[in-house]
Amino acid sequence: MTLNIRVIAPDRTVWDANAEEVILPSSTGQLGILTGHVPLLTALDIGVMRVRIEKEWKPIILLGGFAEVENNKITILVNGAEKASEISLEDAQKYLEKATNKLIQAVSKKEKIDATQDVRKAKARLQAATVLNN
Repeated sequence: MTLNIRVIAPDRTVWDANAEEVILPSSTGQLGILTGHVPLLTALDIGVMRVRIEKEWKPIILLGGFAEVENNKITILVNGAEKASEISLEDAQKYLEKATNKLIQAVSKKEKIDATQDVRKAKARLQAATVLNN
């Protein structure tokens, strides 16, 4: 038995496939879902969702949202998402460096909040790219 996983962003369906296991970046930490999981609604944080298909793990970057688990179906509504295969390790490292510099230079409260979000996104991209390159 498998899980049906759909990741939906405002502009497109990012993922629609079956898998044996998924690990979500929930707002309270990593959340693992297997078949037969009890119904659940949870907030998602910026981070990497990992999906296991057979013996291979596939990372997807989620930019916050919500997940609903019911009857072996996981519907994930996100603010944005990126497939890790679309990001190179080198680009992810450059993006993190740029985001970190932006945070260091931030002066206003809004600049600091925006820069902190950019750093979190950059760390998620780097984590996902690292998974693919190992």
